Amino acid sequence: MAADWTDEENDAIVADYFSMLADDLVGRSYSKAEHNRLLQAATGRARGSIEFKHRNISAVLQALGETWIPGYKPAFNFQSSLVDVVNRWLDRHPDWLVPIARLGEGVAPAVFAEEAILWIGPPPTQTNRPPPAELEQMAAIARKYDVAERDARNRVLGSAGEERVLAHEHANLRAAGRTDLANRVRWTSHVDGDGAGYDIESFEPDGDKRLIEVKTTNGWERTPFHITRNELEVADAQCEDWRLMRLWNFSREPRAFELRPPLRAHVSLIATNFQAMIL
Repeated sequence: MAADWTDEENDAIVADYFSMLADDLVGRSYSKAEHNRLLQAATGRARGSIEFKHRNISAVLQALGETWIPGYKPAFNFQSSLVDVVNRWLDRHPDWLVPIARLGEGVAPAVFAEEAILWIGPPPTQTNRPPPAELEQMAAIARKYDVAERDARNRVLGSAGEERVLAHEHANLRAAGRTDLANRVRWTSHVDGDGAGYDIESFEPDGDKRLIEVKTTNGWERTPFHITRNELEVADAQCEDWRLMRLWNFSREPRAFELRPPLRAHVSLIATNFQAMIL
């Protein structure tokens, strides 16, 4: 039985993985076989072991709410130390968490093209959940590293997601022949700040209001997210109009699904902090 990978070996393969992922995201060609050969020389590990470790890294990135290399399908039951190594790499490269920085200087992100209407599919369900052991492993990692909080703090990611949904709402209404309504769509959080309980005020083609709260991640569709007490209260008070637009896979090909109140019918709400008052 092969010995566990050392921290030095994990550091080497994680750095190599992100080098390939950076090329993959901007469409630059690279050779997986050449990367594998160089790692064999550096670590003494076999080709198959390196391939499987790359798949382990994909699984860790999925759990951390990050994108991964599609050619390395996530494989679970990895060393717990691998999660620390990947997270350490992300801490040392904070610009990686800013989606625009990955596209390269001077590259215009296609995701902001106003004519592009978002792919909006059904939300995740019980029937398409991963196996329980995988889901629990990913959930434990997401809790430990507070993936939802990291996405919530990423102002560039959040603003870019809102801008992408704003473009979608404009394009969707224009495609429906409602330019009059498209011209009235309002980026509320950008103009008025975050206190409204939603980010965008838009419309259905029939004129009904859409009050959209946008939650954006580079990760997969089950990546956890934060929601504030104010947002929940507005969702309950304006349940006919309020929508949560979950935008995922943002750094590659943004996709989305919508949740309508009551949110407790769709998600498990977990209290993560408390207000303390002196007795």
